[in-house]
Amino acid sequence: MSYYRYHVFFCLNQREDGRACCANHGSPALREYAKERVKALGLAGQGGVRINTAGCLDRCEEGPVIVVYPEGTWYTYVDREDIDEIIDEHLVHGRIVDRLRI
Repeated sequence: MSYYRYHVFFCLNQREDGRACCANHGSPALREYAKERVKALGLAGQGGVRINTAGCLDRCEEGPVIVVYPEGTWYTYVDREDIDEIIDEHLVHGRIVDRLRI
């Protein structure tokens, strides 16, 4: 059994050469938003949901990206509404959000 019900990794990679990267799409701020929202919903912590930072997940052209384990579900997102949908559907109800899935 996994330590967390869901372990979510947000790519925060910033490329210095100007190529596509998740940080160019606001991933640091949206990761922080997700972390606070999960905490406010009482989902954070052991046995619940963990929001983590990741370096490059090597899907830059599809970014920004997050990956949710244990399923290994990959998502892209644009704004807080997309993050809310991933949290509400996947992390709360266990339903994959097909429209955001990579």
